[in-house]
Amino acid sequence: MDRSSVTVPKPPKREVVRIKVISMGEAGCGKSCLIKRYCEEKFVQKYISTIGVDFGVKSVVVDNNQVKVNFWDLAGADEYFEVRNEFYRDAQGAMLVFDVADRASFEKLDTWLDEAYKHGATRDMHVVVCGNKTDSKNREVKNKEAQGWASKHGFMYYETSAHSGDNVQTTFHALFSTIVRNLPKR
Repeated sequence: MDRSSVTVPKPPKREVVRIKVISMGEAGCGKSCLIKRYCEEKFVQKYISTIGVDFGVKSVVVDNNQVKVNFWDLAGADEYFEVRNEFYRDAQGAMLVFDVADRASFEKLDTWLDEAYKHGATRDMHVVVCGNKTDSKNREVKNKEAQGWASKHGFMYYETSAHSGDNVQTTFHALFSTIVRNLPKR
C-alpha cells in the first residue's frame, strides 16, 4: 500500500466556550489580587484600588472543553455602584470574596448578593464564596462560620491566599467546572 496517498483525518475542531465571571466584595478584600494570582501567577504587594471595573480574558481547558473566561473585576467601593451595576447581567459565575481578617467584609456578603440580583444577575448564576487572606495572623471569621453561610445559600466555599497562591487554582477551576457542566447543551 502506498502510504503517500493515505490521509489521516484531522480531529474535529473544538468549539470555544465563552463564560462571563464577575468578582464581588468589599474594597480591599483581594478580588483583583486573586484574579492576578490566577491569571498571571504573581502577587502584587502594593494595594491599588480598582476604578469602576477591570476586564481580563484567560483561556483554559475545562472538562476537555476550550474555555475563554471573561473576567469582570467589579470595584468594591461604594462610589462605583453606578458603574458596576451594569455588569451583573449575563454573568454565569461569580467570585464572592471577603477578607477572613475583616468581619465587616464577611457581613456585607448578603448586601453584595442583593445588589447583584437587583441589577440583573440571575439566581442560576454559579457562585463561589472565597474567604481570602488566610495568611493573615488576625483572623476574624472562622472557616466553619463562613462554610455555614455559603452552604445556607447553596454556594461552594473555599479559603485562599492571593499572597501565597494557596488554593487559588482549585477555587477558580471549581467555579469554571460548575459553570461549564451546567451550560445548555448545544
